[in-house]
Amino acid sequence: MTEAAALLRLQHGKEDALAWLIDKYTPYVCTVIRYIIGGSMTEEDVEEAASDVFLVLWERADQLSLATLRPWLGGVARNKARQKLRERGMTISLDEDLLLTDETDLEQRLERAERDRLVREAVEAMEPTDREIFLRYYYHCQPVAAIAAELKTPASTVKSRLRRGREKLRARLEPVQE
Repeated sequence: MTEAAALLRLQHGKEDALAWLIDKYTPYVCTVIRYIIGGSMTEEDVEEAASDVFLVLWERADQLSLATLRPWLGGVARNKARQKLRERGMTISLDEDLLLTDETDLEQRLERAERDRLVREAVEAMEPTDREIFLRYYYHCQPVAAIAAELKTPASTVKSRLRRGREKLRARLEPVQE
């Protein structure tokens, strides 16, 4: 089954299409959720949030197109993960959390957060196609061949775009490190 066929079948209420899309997109959805929640929740929480994402997919399939499916799933996954964090945040006292960290640890966390913010901004500043390839390769750990097949582009083009992305990232971050 192709993604287009699965989406069309899903829009007609076919459960087998939902199962197919769940199989295809669960790794992606869970990766997005794990990125948002970090190590603050269990794997069961990740699975529950992923199930919520696919429930929303089932309910809103008629609003989607093939071109927007993956980004839409990523957005819903981020929202569900943030919702889980908000739910969890109500039970964790901020004062207790601060007592668990020492000053050195806090400084390291702040430095890491700043570095992460700069990298995220640099990646977001890339051209959309370069950014997608960069994220698929470095964040989702997809091999070049798989990226090339999914984007229907030669592997050499994917490699060139990865190199160009690395160069742009390096150029943007080097002035900050000096």
